[in-house]
Amino acid sequence: MRRFSIVLAMTCLLGLLAAPAFAAVKVGDPQVGQVAPTFRLQDQNGHWHTPADFHGHWLVLYFYPKDFTPGCTTEVCTFRDDIAKLRQAGADVAGVSLDDVKSHAEFAAKYHVPFPLLSDADRQVAIHYGVLTSAVGLHFAKRTTFLIDPNGKIAKIYRDVDPEKNSAQVLADLNTLKKTST
Repeated sequence: MRRFSIVLAMTCLLGLLAAPAFAAVKVGDPQVGQVAPTFRLQDQNGHWHTPADFHGHWLVLYFYPKDFTPGCTTEVCTFRDDIAKLRQAGADVAGVSLDDVKSHAEFAAKYHVPFPLLSDADRQVAIHYGVLTSAVGLHFAKRTTFLIDPNGKIAKIYRDVDPEKNSAQVLADLNTLKKTST
């Protein structure tokens, strides 16, 4: 029995070492110009949101790995600090992670977040947007931002973004895209 346990443990260990450190679950692969995948998610206050809530406005839909982590805190605070400029440019902002509503409520309260943080606890939206990934058995959303136009089409995708610079990039591109679409 002891030998079986050792063999089983070694097999599991070798399997972990042989597996890639990061694995992406790629079902959805939305592209610029396509209609953004739909969703129905709860925010930090328990309110439900769908893309229809944002119709007629630009939407900055940003995915982030985890509440209360350094990069995610930087990103949420940067969007928070730029929210007046983004709204003046005609954009709404919504953050999405796999954290639950309670975690989002605590995160939003601590950092005074003035926009929805959407809970994708069942990972379905992250899958449809092609941003679900995992490391060492833990699942999370890759740091990716989708700029969605007032008609619900993806205007720009930002992959592997810098949490400090993402909001400014989006704002600059939003102003450019608005000029070219009129």
